[in-house]
Amino acid sequence: MHHQIAQKAHRTRELILVTTLLNAKDHPKAKIAELYARRWRVELCFDDLKTTMHMEMLRTKSPATVCRELLMHMIAYNLLRAVIMRAEVPAERASFKGTVDRLHTWSWPIWLAPSQREARSRVDELLASIACDLVPERPGRREPRAVKRRPKPHALLTVPRHRFKEIPHREHYRKAA
Repeated sequence: MHHQIAQKAHRTRELILVTTLLNAKDHPKAKIAELYARRWRVELCFDDLKTTMHMEMLRTKSPATVCRELLMHMIAYNLLRAVIMRAEVPAERASFKGTVDRLHTWSWPIWLAPSQREARSRVDELLASIACDLVPERPGRREPRAVKRRPKPHALLTVPRHRFKEIPHREHYRKAA
């Protein structure tokens, strides 16, 4: 299926999508192309989970605890999304990292509020600050993944710490590319 995407101030580009959805009445080209374009939102959600919530490397080893760790991350992610929804911000425009930072900042003032009314007032201020932190609309924007910082040139801890011998030359730690 060929579909042309035209965006203001961008070149028109042709998109070739291959699908097993053969009924053109039930699945028009434009709808499939729109769904394909929306897939980027899912990629950004995965990025929020992995980067913002520090899920690049799971810390547990056994399958049961890995499942628990994944479940806890998903619960935390959904609670953060619920806070964003309570702030009445469109999900695609909300700053996930900004919400996490604001919750870190506001959690103790809310918990330590002297009264329920003061706590509600602080929650309202938190929600208002989340609503002000909108990500600008950037249709068709690509955000290639890249690491901003280089990894530290330390050896990997592959033996118990008490048996680990440090090599005096840092160059020995670097992996060959």
